[in-house]
Amino acid sequence: MSRHTLRVLRDRNAGLYLGGVIVSGFGDSAMALAAGIWVKTLTGSAGLAALVGVCLWLPAFAGPVIGTVADRVRRRPLLVATNLVLAAVMTAPIAVRSPAEVWLLFGVLTLVGAGMVLTDAAATALVAAAVPEELRGDFNGLVYTALESMKLLAPLAGAGLFTLYGGPAVAALDAVTFVLAAAAFRFIRVREAPPAARDKRAWATETAEGARYLWRHPVLRPLVLTGGTAMVLSSLSSTATFAMLDTGLHRSAAYAGVLTPFQGLGSVVAGLTAGALMRRMSERAFSAIGLALFALGVLARATPWLPVVLGGSLAIGLGLPCALIVAMTAVQRETPSELLGRVAATANTLMFAPTGPAVIIGAAMVAGLDYRVQLLAAGATGLASAAVLARAGRAPRPTAPDGARSTAEPQQADIAL
Repeated sequence: MSRHTLRVLRDRNAGLYLGGVIVSGFGDSAMALAAGIWVKTLTGSAGLAALVGVCLWLPAFAGPVIGTVADRVRRRPLLVATNLVLAAVMTAPIAVRSPAEVWLLFGVLTLVGAGMVLTDAAATALVAAAVPEELRGDFNGLVYTALESMKLLAPLAGAGLFTLYGGPAVAALDAVTFVLAAAAFRFIRVREAPPAARDKRAWATETAEGARYLWRHPVLRPLVLTGGTAMVLSSLSSTATFAMLDTGLHRSAAYAGVLTPFQGLGSVVAGLTAGALMRRMSERAFSAIGLALFALGVLARATPWLPVVLGGSLAIGLGLPCALIVAMTAVQRETPSELLGRVAATANTLMFAPTGPAVIIGAAMVAGLDYRVQLLAAGATGLASAAVLARAGRAPRPTAPDGARSTAEPQQADIAL
């Protein structure tokens, strides 16, 4: 563990933020799995159970619009208020007892998904004000590690709690975690300037400002698009997992539980080392290396040899976080405070919203093609994208858009893809 990581852990604001992220992420991950089980138990419909994920994911497409709210008010009070509102909303499913009331659960999960989009945008902007710039790479790596750790532990806790006490108990747990997150954000010490006075402009005009800034920025656009590419390819790869286990390795579906810890271990290592590595190389190089490592891991899964497949899962876990951590750290550094909520939300939409359609495409591919075709296509696309990013990184430095911060190293601010 580097001294910068230790500095992050000793920083009061960073510690409170991490605490809020951990407890909120635990509750959300537990509820996401338990809600699907809950709907399946009440209705007997696997299709309705699958809608749980859609409800949580769909608001991501409205990210640029929702993120505008984070630029109109102070971010810390917004985080506190939003988490308290979500805590109140999450008490509604406690009343769900029959299939006729399942609609209430879907409505609540959609509101929670929208709230998560808003809190992600506000939190990204708050970090830029509360955490010193030299620590943000290490900090974002720790945040990613914390969230991934919760995704490994919380679903088991949610399923166990549902088995013992039912869905209302899991909903109550999630409500409590929102309250705890609000308390953590409340005690962060940060001086936030009042939002700039705004002309009477249409909401769409303000939303477009964030999207336009991101798209025209020579540093941010390629890094965010690389993160989105990595997530899409990850979705295509993951949908082939059970076919790979069955046809390629001749193992049961339960063996997926062996692959997951390897990928989780890689993600933890990547999160803990990201800050140190980003100080030793350009952002484009780090992102390109991470995407290439991820792609090699996907290609390894196309082999019939178990040790190689396990190594591929580790490589996927090591490589995938790199593009995401780099992109968000660059957004925090390169974006003016008055635009940061909108730009962060737009970046999150570009990186994470396409994963839903990618899962659908991947499911269709694995149903009609040999799983190795899918893995080879995803791996080859990842390597090609990494090569394009690395090659573009050697191009001359262009002019950044008006309002951009000129803090990037010369080799990082290159022609966009």
